[in-house]
Amino acid sequence: MASLNRVTLIGHLGRDPEIRTFSEGVKKATFTMATTERYKDKTGDWKDETQWHNISAFRLLADRAENYLKKGMQVYVEGKLTTRTYTDKDGTEKRFTEIVANSIILLGKREASEAAEHPAAEKDEIGGLPDYSQNVEDDLPF
Repeated sequence: MASLNRVTLIGHLGRDPEIRTFSEGVKKATFTMATTERYKDKTGDWKDETQWHNISAFRLLADRAENYLKKGMQVYVEGKLTTRTYTDKDGTEKRFTEIVANSIILLGKREASEAAEHPAAEKDEIGGLPDYSQNVEDDLPF
């Protein structure tokens, strides 16, 4: 039987991506992302519940995250859920859960200053999924 490990999030970056380059030249970008659920409690008052997620991106996606992502931006992230176990400096075993991104898409409008910094970037998509937001009915073969 097949299985599936897919995570889809839409939220805001909690900080600018941190970039690490490994000895083999592979880049890794890490950042946090907040998702907020809004609901009414028993008294009818609106409540916001925010969850924080650790996101990692590698190679070309890490390069693009370094160049385009900034704290506060709204993004769509698709990837897989991973959990690592490690031993800290005190000898305590810890678990770390993160989403390894395979696609990051910028959402919302970019600031004018950002567009000026990256004039060649016409799309808001920085990796993975194609942009299906354009009306392509005329291109359909049926």
